[in-house]
Order: sequence, then C-alpha cells, then structure tokens
Amino acid sequence: MTPINDELTFYHALILEPDSRQAAGLLEALARRGIRGTVAVNDGQADSLLGRFSWKLIFVSEDFLRIFERCADTTMTYLRVNMPEIPVVLIGAEDSSRKALQSVREGFAEYLVRPVEQDKAAAVLDRFVPNHPMSVLEQVCAASGPGHQWIIGASSVLRQALELAKKAAPTSVPVLIEGESGTGKELLAQLLHEKSRRCDGPFVKVNCAALNESLLESELFGHEKGAFTGALFCRKGRFELAHGGTLLLDEIAETPAAFQAKLLRVVEQMSFERVGGNDPVRVNVRILSTTNRSIGEWVERGQFRADLYYRLSTIRLRIPPLRERREDIRQLIWLFVNEFACETARKITAIDRRTLELWERYDWPGNIRQLRNMVRSAMILGSGPILNVEQIPWLMEELHEGLTVGEGARAKFERLAGTSLEELERMAILATLQRENGNQAQAARILGISDRTLREKIKRYHRPDLRQPVMQVG
Repeated sequence: MTPINDELTFYHALILEPDSRQAAGLLEALARRGIRGTVAVNDGQADSLLGRFSWKLIFVSEDFLRIFERCADTTMTYLRVNMPEIPVVLIGAEDSSRKALQSVREGFAEYLVRPVEQDKAAAVLDRFVPNHPMSVLEQVCAASGPGHQWIIGASSVLRQALELAKKAAPTSVPVLIEGESGTGKELLAQLLHEKSRRCDGPFVKVNCAALNESLLESELFGHEKGAFTGALFCRKGRFELAHGGTLLLDEIAETPAAFQAKLLRVVEQMSFERVGGNDPVRVNVRILSTTNRSIGEWVERGQFRADLYYRLSTIRLRIPPLRERREDIRQLIWLFVNEFACETARKITAIDRRTLELWERYDWPGNIRQLRNMVRSAMILGSGPILNVEQIPWLMEELHEGLTVGEGARAKFERLAGTSLEELERMAILATLQRENGNQAQAARILGISDRTLREKIKRYHRPDLRQPVMQVG
C-alpha cells in the first residue's frame, strides 16, 4: 500500500489567519499527513476560497474573527447552515480549560492555543482527518461539488478494467460500461471523460431509468416554447448541453423501445429537432452508456434494439463486482474510514480481525455502495478505536444471512457442474412453469422470453402436461 501523495491529496483544510507566519506550524502538520492546507489572510480570500474545495477541516483564529468580524459572522453562519458536518477549530492565545469549554459551547469542534504545538495539531488531525494509506489507482473530479474521488484497489481485474478504459479514453468512440449496481460505473465514465481530448468540454449525465419516454425525449433533445402544457420557454436538452464534450446515458437498458428508435437516429446523425420544433440542431457529442444488465441477452430476447446496441458498444468495458476483487476490500474500508472520520469524530486505528474476515467472505450484492454504508454504520454505532460490527446486532444478522444464502447458492451451482446448457434451460423453464401453475404468459415474463419462444421450447422438451411434478433444481 502507498499513502496518498501530494498529487493525490485526500483532504483540503482551510486556515483563516490574518498572520500567515502564525499558520506555518499548521501547514507543516497538514503536509506531513498529505493534507493540503490553504491560508486566507483576509475576508476577500475567505469568501473566494470557501466554496472552491470540499473542505474537511477549517481552522480559524480569534484574530481573524476580531479583525474581520462581519466576514467571520457570515462565514460561520454559512458553515453552520450549509456545511454543519465540517469541524471548525478555534485558535486563541488564552491557555485555559474555561476558554476551551466556552469554544465548544459556541459550536467549535476543538480549541488550540497559539503557537500551535505539533503534537496538539496531530491529535486534532487523527480525530477528524485521518489519512490511512491506500493504493490509489486513479482520481477523478467529484460527481457533485468540488474535490476528488478515488479509484482504490490493487486487484488484477480492476487494473485490467482501468487499463482498457485508458486506452479507449483518447478516442471519441461510444463506450458501453457494464456492471452491477454499486460497482462504480459512473466513476469509470468520469475517468473516460477526463482522460479524453474532450476533457475541457462538458460532462453531462442523464439517468434513463428515472424518466418515462416523454420526459426522456424532452430531457435529451430539449423543447420549444409552447411545445406542451407548461413549456413556457425554449429549453436546451442534454445533447445540446454536452456539445463538444461527453454525454453519459446512465442505465440505457431501461429506455422504452419507441425511444430507442429515436435515439438511434440521433446517435447516427448527431442531429435532432427539439420537441415541438422543426429546425435541426447539430451537435458533436461523445456518448458513454452504462447498464447493470447484460444487454446482449436483452437483444437476443428482443427487449433492446440490436442496431442501437451495436452503435453504443463500439467498446465494451466491464466493472467487476466486489466479490471478484475481494483483495480490494481492506483498502476500500480504509477509504471509507478516512471519509467518515470527520462526520463521526471517531479515531479508528485498526479493523477487527473477525469483522474483516466476515467482510472478505461476504458476497456484497450491493457492491462498493453497500460496503461504504456498512462502514459508515459501524463507525457511527460502534465505539472505541477498533472498527467492529459485532457490536451491532442487525449488521451481524445481515452479514450472516448473506453468507448462508451465498454458500447455499454456491453449493447448488457445484451440484449443477457438468450439466449441459440445454438441460439447465429445460430445468429452469419447467421449474418456473410449475411454480406459476402452468401459466405460460407469466412464466415467459419471468424468464424474459416471448410467449412464442416459450411454446416452442415446451414442444422441444416434450412436456404437454405442465402440471405434473418436475425435477427440483438444487
């Protein structure tokens, strides 16, 4: 493992101090932890810096509060309303427990005495902004707000996916990113954009699963004033907003068939009309798509247009699920410990051995998103310097239930080893028909095939009487 270096700074800290010489000791302490410190010596600098980065810690001196009283009041109000989770440390000249208690009552996270001693500064950083070492493969801009996100791990499958992505990035060809929910498909799409020649252009995203057909069309292509009730003005769509840059179609498989036909024409011609308009709009956009499904199978079933699939998947990338990169789990845990230390004000120095063993055996159906939430829950609900889920009954229950289901499924798959694909298909069809009491329409929907295909397969397997017992799978 390698610690995050100066080029891959995990945290940014802001120091509000009118005397830059007084901030030197703090800057040194921050640099030792790989934390980038920025000093604002007046109210103008403070205003401009406040929203520039995703600050994880703010130091403010009593001199700053006194000299720039109006700015200080505005700054503190802004932080408490918009960023209440960010700890603010007060630096003063009076060394007394009374002053320290008063500062805490006023809402400050800690009180330090000037000149700030290195060990005192280190204790504050240990509590609020730890920087446990990790293997950082890539960093990208944060999806929302200033700052960065990191692709963490050392597994060969993850490295291979990143190498392929970096080869595809400089081109403008469409890329389809496949992966289960929670694996980081959007993060890989962001990396493709930032490594491309379009990196200075916009990166625009649209969640296809969240919109119906009419809303999708208006969202992507825009609309003219008066195109429909409520269209009070002309509005550009995501394609226009992404001109010269990259458009991410998130969960593309969720789009309805009629919309897929419209999208195909736009992808081929890079030209469209806004809803309610007649004038063509030409754009130059690179298209990235993500899906948590196997679109190739959907194409075979007739649920996704083959011609659109081939247009969008000039290059296909697959993000491996967490269960295929278990060696990355430990480093991801430390990533999230670093992230949530500020929120929980809990100093974690180690991971409980049995907790780590459980997490490395668990299959993580929710992938990295689920691991992140579990680490956060363990840090909030647990206590002490060792991260341990055994203190939290419902987390232990979730883990053990997942292990039981996962081991049972693996045992069933092992018993099926050596069975032909045709026999597996027959078993799946007959078991589904039995469960649905012979309802062919319902069985076809569950199996993801048409009624006609199901009838043909029933004839092939010579089972006219579908209500008699069938082979039990597993």
